[in-house]
Amino acid sequence: MKNLKTLLFAAVLFIGATGFTSAQGKIAHINKQELIKAMPEYAVAQAEIEKLSKTYEAEIQGSYKELDAKYKQYNAEAESKTEEENIARMQEVEGMKQSLGQYQQQAQKQLQEKEFNLLKPIVEKADNAIKAVAKAQGFEYVVDEAMLIVADGKNLMADVKKQLGM
Repeated sequence: MKNLKTLLFAAVLFIGATGFTSAQGKIAHINKQELIKAMPEYAVAQAEIEKLSKTYEAEIQGSYKELDAKYKQYNAEAESKTEEENIARMQEVEGMKQSLGQYQQQAQKQLQEKEFNLLKPIVEKADNAIKAVAKAQGFEYVVDEAMLIVADGKNLMADVKKQLGM
């Protein structure tokens, strides 16, 4: 009876160790951010975002110059104007500042939305390629390298790039 318990215990340990070993073989890793940045579509998207950003920046800088010129003009003419006119002019300048601030916020929001809309299909394409390669190679889990402390498993980067035609 004691030999049977020992044999049963050894069998359980062996099965557990075998299961653990095979589970380790079903995990791979990839640096998803690096993959996305290496995709040609990413460079195109970044160029479009950069172009839009520069357009907004130029418009905002032009508006600031206009505001600054108006402020300097109003300050130079302040002594020759009535107090009511000066108050109205300062209110106009403050209104312009507020409008410009709102425009900056709107531009930033539009830029973020554009970036999201451009990058979403790229990220989805990368995810689909990772899933296809993982499935073809029998991996149950693929972990992003950015979260790993030790990465001794299979790195799928080369295989996923091949899947994407890169």
